[in-house]
Amino acid sequence: MIHRVFVVAASPVVRAGLSAVVASSSKLTVVGSASDLDALTREFEQLQPDVVLLDVSGNFQELVWEKLLSSQQQQDSSAMIVLADVDSIDFQAALRAGVRGILPNTSTESEIVAAVEAIALGLVVLHSDTIESLLALKESSVRQKETNNPVQALTPREIEVLNMLGSGLGNKAIAKRLNISDHTVKFHVSSIFQKLAVSTRTEAVAVGVRLGLIML
Repeated sequence: MIHRVFVVAASPVVRAGLSAVVASSSKLTVVGSASDLDALTREFEQLQPDVVLLDVSGNFQELVWEKLLSSQQQQDSSAMIVLADVDSIDFQAALRAGVRGILPNTSTESEIVAAVEAIALGLVVLHSDTIESLLALKESSVRQKETNNPVQALTPREIEVLNMLGSGLGNKAIAKRLNISDHTVKFHVSSIFQKLAVSTRTEAVAVGVRLGLIML
């Protein structure tokens, strides 16, 4: 199966470069490119990309997250992966906007291709540099929460569900694999969020890795 990719980058040079990188994979095809998210929104229904590869830089970030949040419902059927300076990216805003992959803008061509292919298959992709930055961002707040309200131990079933979240599985896939109902999966996910003091699946996976509960 060939996955459809839409490339967004403000710089024409970067846009052309990323498009060439994506096109080098036999599993991916570039269905369009644009300098901003407005063009993606206009062409989304016609092109129906599986993955949106977005280069984020400088002051462009804040506008990107706002637009992603406003158009998230329309673009639910596609996965978003961003290339950014991991030292300056607003991780919380990116995750709230539905981003499923974050790579440093220094990533190699092979890393970008592998990440886009993984995202297309429903996985969550975080580069090692990104995980370190994300954990550093969460460290002080998590440590404070643990001091006031220590992380509660997850049950064996919750750890099992957390591992499946780390593999990028959705609720229905988890329910089928564990032979339980969607409602039960939602209950487990909600419990995991509460116990780990997180609000998104990506944060839960990151904290799970830090606590040694799962291995990516």
